[in-house]
Amino acid sequence: MTATGDPDSLTAPSRPRLVYVVSEDWYFLSHRLPMARAAREAGFEVHVATRIVEGREKIAAEGFRPHHIPFARGRLSLPASLATIRALRRLHRELRTDIVHHVSLQPTVLGQVATRGLDIGSVNALTGLGFAFASATAKAALVRTALRAVLRRLLNRPRTVVIVQNDDDRRALRRLGIRDDHIGLIAGSGVDIRRFRPLPEPDGPFTVAFVGRLLEDKGIRILVEAHRILRARGLAVRLLIAGLPDAANPASISPREVGDWDIEPGIHWLGHVKDISTVWAEAHVAVLPSRREGLPLSLLEAAACGRALIATDAPGCRDVVRPGTTGLLTPLDDAAALADAIAWMDSHPDDRRRFGAAARTMAEQEYAAGLIGQEAVAVYQRLMDEGAAAS
Repeated sequence: MTATGDPDSLTAPSRPRLVYVVSEDWYFLSHRLPMARAAREAGFEVHVATRIVEGREKIAAEGFRPHHIPFARGRLSLPASLATIRALRRLHRELRTDIVHHVSLQPTVLGQVATRGLDIGSVNALTGLGFAFASATAKAALVRTALRAVLRRLLNRPRTVVIVQNDDDRRALRRLGIRDDHIGLIAGSGVDIRRFRPLPEPDGPFTVAFVGRLLEDKGIRILVEAHRILRARGLAVRLLIAGLPDAANPASISPREVGDWDIEPGIHWLGHVKDISTVWAEAHVAVLPSRREGLPLSLLEAAACGRALIATDAPGCRDVVRPGTTGLLTPLDDAAALADAIAWMDSHPDDRRRFGAAARTMAEQEYAAGLIGQEAVAVYQRLMDEGAAAS
């Protein structure tokens, strides 16, 4: 069997072929379905090149064609990187790919190397710029230095577009040397406003919820500390934590530490939750004290459910959390300020509900899946037109 796993892949395409390159199948399903569905409806034949674990059937059920690609996340390995590059290059040659959409930093770097010399339009979504740009560690600083030179070389090529999700990341790419005419902004991956609908506030104790990977850079330790501060003040605030550690990420919280949190008074670790709307049904407020985001899907889904928002004044977060309108922003890594913001939400229910209503309106008008999908398709079509004009 070929790398594509599809015996029909060598036939001449009747529709333009679009390949999403994503390191994990679950990430494609959670963050790229709106774009892929819009591309399918626009006439593209959609393929998904990813490390397939459990998502093959769900990807295929959408009418997309899944292809297993070996990705090794969380470690720098030349043999593993070369294996990924070879598999991607082989896939593109067999499919005769028209457009490739790389999602996040590692697929962008390896994928751009794999397309070298091939006539393929390239979209590269740098979502939050990853651990190397969010962390202050010495290791991250070394990686940043190397990436600057690599990204300048890879992302200024013809028929190459870099998609960012906020203006902070656009400015960061300019500082890296990426030309303005190669940078585009699409605000997130889209939220399904029909699936995530306004919910009434729950009865019972005041509850805040965090949804996301359990990483230091997501601010989860700061949130736990803020919760301890509130309990010490005598406020019986309930904290729900939905998500898992990510062993492939250097900033991951250990399962043991998370388990210790779960036995603290008022903290409930939910682990992986398939239907995230059930979390927002139990919470009054969504909290994300992250150091850097592209555009946080967890906050957008909470907004679509009519929840007020609290986040740090950091890239990505400040695009969604608009002080006095959809929620409150707090300083970076400041547990006391975060505790104050949570307490304020508890003591101002009318303002909290007003924030939630405004957040829902924002989700409908700016971040709905259909709108975001149309913007992505416009980029694909532009690259197709540029290729046709050059041939």
